[in-house]
Amino acid sequence: MCRGLSTGQMYRQGKAPDMAEVRNRLREIVGASTNWKDHQQALAERASLSQYLAQSQDELPAKTMKDSAIEAHLPLGTQPALREKYLNYHNSVRFGRILEDLDSLAVLICYSHTWNKELKRSPLSIVTALVDKIDMRKNIIYPDCDIKFTGHVTWGGKTSIEAKMHMSQYHDGAYTDVLDATFVMVARDPENKRAAFINPLKLESPEEEAIFQQGELNKTRRVELSTASLLKVAPTAEERTLVHNLFLNTLDTRTVSFRSRILSPNSVWMEDAKMKGNIFNRIFGGFLMRKAYELSWANACAFAGCRPTLVAVDDIVFRKPVEIGSLLLLSSQVCYTEGMHIQVRVHTEVLDPLTRQHSTTNVFHFTFRSLSLQCPSPAGSFQWVRYPNKGRFLIWLKVTARID
Repeated sequence: MCRGLSTGQMYRQGKAPDMAEVRNRLREIVGASTNWKDHQQALAERASLSQYLAQSQDELPAKTMKDSAIEAHLPLGTQPALREKYLNYHNSVRFGRILEDLDSLAVLICYSHTWNKELKRSPLSIVTALVDKIDMRKNIIYPDCDIKFTGHVTWGGKTSIEAKMHMSQYHDGAYTDVLDATFVMVARDPENKRAAFINPLKLESPEEEAIFQQGELNKTRRVELSTASLLKVAPTAEERTLVHNLFLNTLDTRTVSFRSRILSPNSVWMEDAKMKGNIFNRIFGGFLMRKAYELSWANACAFAGCRPTLVAVDDIVFRKPVEIGSLLLLSSQVCYTEGMHIQVRVHTEVLDPLTRQHSTTNVFHFTFRSLSLQCPSPAGSFQWVRYPNKGRFLIWLKVTARID
């Protein structure tokens, strides 16, 4: 790696970084170290960088989309030794590792947008706010073919940034599309205690204007979905009717009792479609996404009785960091099925062992496709469930969702 050089400088020297170089560059930008003792020292030194923070966005020079454009490679084909890290026992690529790479790349894209070449270290702490969406264009990721990531900033506010990334893989003599991802990052002060200003985005063409406007629409949609939460708004008439119909499907007409329920054929109770895991210490976004995905995949596999294929990743919200010394609890729940598709919700919460307080840190939604045509439907027992395309949550009261 060209140490001390920005990604743009690496490109000018004719070299696009691989994912190892992306992570090395991030360590240089923030002054982090893989050694725990040195890392603690670096964290203490970062506090002094607050003096370089802008007091308003007007103090910062505008940046273009080209300033943050990055291409990075994952040489699974040309570096066989690297495959061991990404290969799973099904002779396929561990998608959780891909999520880690996307998160690292999104952070570097945002640092490229806010980079001040006069400083050795960035005074900003760029953290993942949410993963807006990951669209799978191809379900097969080959373990022995090179992967290419590209991306850049597509929208920017005063303290938040949207970064879009594209992943393709070289196979049969050409690169083919694999996925598109949209991440929203936020800028914080060096100690990650308060928001910090970012460089405004300068648009240079009608195409960039259209990309930016789509970012504005994405922001509006996220705000509308947050205001539609059941924590704030009562269920609609359509939603109440849907839940009531599902309730009637499992009602025992002989007893007409909440304690006596009938499970419809080819169905399982939601209570029996769970899986859990624990993680210790501080977790960064990419690692947490990997662990959540692996847990959701295992749950979908156990539920369907066959290997599921990932279709989409949606609505990943990072609500709070996981502090050192905390215990992170991951709980996965099959919450919806339709035809050959399974939706798994992974809820992560942090437990402070001293105060014994639980706090939600993330909620993940993964949609899988089952190769089995006999995938059972989950029936709930006071569990949260997300209905497709509604952006809202409902509670299932011991009900069954039938396969159409």
